[in-house]
Amino acid sequence: MTKKQKKKLLEAILVIIITIISIYFTDSEEPKQVTSQNRETEEVINISDNNNLKVHYIDVGQADSILIEQNNEYMLIDAGNNEDGKKLVKYFKDLGINNFKNVIATHAHEDHIGGMDDIINNFSVENFYMPEAITTTKTFEDVLDALENKQVAFQTPKIDEELKFAKTKLKVLNLENDESDLNDTSIVVRLKYGTTSFLFMGDASSNIEKKILNKDIKSDVLKTYSIVINASTEAASAEVDKLSKELDKKIVEKDLDTGLKQSFDKVKKSLDGLKGSIKSANKEINKNVASINTQ
Repeated sequence: MTKKQKKKLLEAILVIIITIISIYFTDSEEPKQVTSQNRETEEVINISDNNNLKVHYIDVGQADSILIEQNNEYMLIDAGNNEDGKKLVKYFKDLGINNFKNVIATHAHEDHIGGMDDIINNFSVENFYMPEAITTTKTFEDVLDALENKQVAFQTPKIDEELKFAKTKLKVLNLENDESDLNDTSIVVRLKYGTTSFLFMGDASSNIEKKILNKDIKSDVLKTYSIVINASTEAASAEVDKLSKELDKKIVEKDLDTGLKQSFDKVKKSLDGLKGSIKSANKEINKNVASINTQ
């Protein structure tokens, strides 16, 4: 398995793990339900309330493409490889999409912008964001040609800039201009809706992850690996400890009948099991990331 394949496999597993953790620990200011649907071509995370936010992690092989929708507004982050363009156009057309509020090309690698010219040519795009770092590849030139033909402005956001999208808060956490490492030029954004948040890292390396640790990166769902994931799993483990101690306190303070005490014990056992699963997942993540970094 190649380094790229291992990374994509890890990302897919981590999206599922962190989504499950978020269901346990996401508080809500208003009633909502967080669900995850696994379809043939996508993983959809749905936050159900009056404004119904959906995040689609679309299957484009070893590439990336993420659709975000809320209140009939749509945003796209990356568009897979060149051969994924027609598939994505059909996928979005089948959903009834005609225009995108925001399109973000995180960086200029083919597996992120390959199908972007098809998107630009087939949909109305209000805001198109991409780093200043460029390449001379035909794929990149195809994107520029499509932007010119459709008269869409090429914008580069600023760090800490807040972009507008539906009822969410969308903040740019980082982007670089060093063309020697296009992965680290990735536009990193954090999307927050209510008390649920998503972190989209593009292909930014651990160098960028370390750089943004001083920012508000706490998120329920992460599209990345390594140090940021470690921070989240440790936080989840700490939360489990807190809940477990609260249960112990309630059991001591209250004169519980046998049946209710058994129920408390069952919940506590489940929490202990969840904590063990988190630690095992974190250990496996570190093992695989270490393997990837040495290749």
